[in-house]
Amino acid sequence: MTAPPAAAPLAAAFESAYGRAPDGVWRAPGRVNLIGEHTDYNDGLVLPFALAQGVTVAAARRDDGIVEARSLRASAAPVTAPVDGGPVTAEGWPRERAWAAYPVGVARVLHGALGTGGASLLIDADLPAGAGLSSSAALECATALALCDLHGRAPDRRELAALAQRAENEQVGAPCGIMDQSASLLCTPGNALLLDCRSGLSGPVPFAPGDAGLTLLVVDTRASHDIGDGGYGRRRAECEEAAALLGVPALRDVEDLAGALGTLRDPVLRRRVQHVVTENHRVEAAAGLLRAGAVAELGAMLNASHLSLRDQFEVSWPQADAAVDAALRAGARGGRMIGGGFGGSVIVLTAADRADRVRAAITAAYADRGWTAPAFLDAVPSAGARRAA
Repeated sequence: MTAPPAAAPLAAAFESAYGRAPDGVWRAPGRVNLIGEHTDYNDGLVLPFALAQGVTVAAARRDDGIVEARSLRASAAPVTAPVDGGPVTAEGWPRERAWAAYPVGVARVLHGALGTGGASLLIDADLPAGAGLSSSAALECATALALCDLHGRAPDRRELAALAQRAENEQVGAPCGIMDQSASLLCTPGNALLLDCRSGLSGPVPFAPGDAGLTLLVVDTRASHDIGDGGYGRRRAECEEAAALLGVPALRDVEDLAGALGTLRDPVLRRRVQHVVTENHRVEAAAGLLRAGAVAELGAMLNASHLSLRDQFEVSWPQADAAVDAALRAGARGGRMIGGGFGGSVIVLTAADRADRVRAAITAAYADRGWTAPAFLDAVPSAGARRAA
């Protein structure tokens, strides 16, 4: 596993790039959503945890109303923009500058909501982009913490998560829910976060698979995931249409699933409703298993979630299905795709002494199909966003 970018080298790189030392270094983690996919924007329940991997931002305050962003992971030139502009998507940025829409968007939303100003930013990461591990939210949250500290603002972290979500929705044009930003800002080591996406209430649920002799593997399928490519937005619109036809504020409010399915004529909408309603039930069941210390039994929940995402919500992809199938054949307890879908990563719960066998089986399945080899990391429930230096 790659060591996280250290604060001191990033601060030195900042000084080299900007000719001055940064005022600080901030870090925010990516996340794995253990279960509860596409429930967040339906006002439902989710159960994410923070990864050890994430995004690190060195920053210095500016008082000229400008945010300048540079990345050690992007070859493009630095991006400079005013903090009082409109949506980044309306400015027609070329693709090579797309990564900077996230920090610039956060700076603009925080300027409007909290009165923060500009900053010079240097960004590094050990979290793969496009893997469905919420690198975008990690970048947003690290930037948000930096800007708040630099300009003397201290909002509640739930409020900050909502502002970061606004930046992704309004500035970047990606219709994400609140889960990713909440996980990055609120998670604690050794726990998942049971989050009610309607009320914003959340609480820790013990999750330490290593204590039970288990490993949770993240499999980067190498099929790149892009939440802004349209598929995610269509699913969200379908859920909103179904809720309107059923006369409920959101699909979270469907209590009689059989009755709802009988009401809807469109088979596509019926499938979407079936997934969201049953996935909320799976979140509640999974949280109960974890509180009871029955981590190994979580495998059945993961398998059911994957089948529902594949067949009812129709957001899985061939590499994800092959990874889950190969893992189960190699003796894993369970597995499922994670993230918005159409690419990204899979999680696999397995006995620790079978982990090498599971990795080998997935790698062989990919080789048999002529696909790029997958990448693996061990998912360890870790701390949320914080100042690193």
